[in-house]
Amino acid sequence: MRIAVPNKGRLHDPTLSLLERAGLHVEETADRQLYADTVDPDVTVLFARAADIPEYVRDGAADVGITGLDQAAESGGVADSASAAEEGDLVDLLDLGYGSCKLVLAAPEDGDIESVADLAGGTIATEFPAVTRDYLDRVGVDADVVTVTGATELTPHVDMADAIVDITSTGTTLKVNRLAVIDDVLDSSVRLFARSDVVDDPKVEQVLTAFESVLAADGRRYLMMNAPKERLDEVKDVIPGLGGPTVMNVEADEDGNGMVAVHAVVEERDVFATISELKSVGATGILVTEIERLVE
Repeated sequence: MRIAVPNKGRLHDPTLSLLERAGLHVEETADRQLYADTVDPDVTVLFARAADIPEYVRDGAADVGITGLDQAAESGGVADSASAAEEGDLVDLLDLGYGSCKLVLAAPEDGDIESVADLAGGTIATEFPAVTRDYLDRVGVDADVVTVTGATELTPHVDMADAIVDITSTGTTLKVNRLAVIDDVLDSSVRLFARSDVVDDPKVEQVLTAFESVLAADGRRYLMMNAPKERLDEVKDVIPGLGGPTVMNVEADEDGNGMVAVHAVVEERDVFATISELKSVGATGILVTEIERLVE
């Protein structure tokens, strides 16, 4: 199986980190090399431009790809499942939780454009013409779409367009160029995409499970402790855990009191308060560790 991943840019390092955490270590390669092996002999990585990855997957050069939803939507159709996919559609298998951004409709803040309806008969400049036309169809507005390849935010100020559709993460660039957001066009993040004909392939399902286990572990911690057996119910009240804590009998302490070992998964944000509560009900030897992967 071949996975297409961004070869450079802001998505490159997080994607390689995800592969590493999922157990798919990418073998060292020479600069500009197109392919790389992983520790799994059945999985190869294809390095490509983020914008080209959807087409690599559609054409069969790769079986799955990792890139932004904005790029996939611009290149063609995207479906939520194989059953809903039409010919040529990519299937959105998993939101990988990074690279978040928005495609927004924006216009000069001191101009006459206050809603998308005001653009009827007007012109919109964008690097995402397909997404923009789909958006205009959804809202029922007839406007011309001009494709540009850079400096989109300048086009309203040089009379090339009445408004733009562009990517924003913080909104700073829009503010600097005196542009105001009129409407949200698309919420995007990095996704795992596949062709509909490979969605049920065992290796694809294995990679999907590996990525899901990494995401499930994010923001969670593993707690281990000893607690008096007679206070176990109080401990359980503090840490219900993932489906309830795991409890194991251990040898009695020096005073002959029965003790149990309790293990549980808790949200990272709850660790500070949880430890204090556990100590108050007699827990000792509390150990907190990170979780690399969690298969639910």
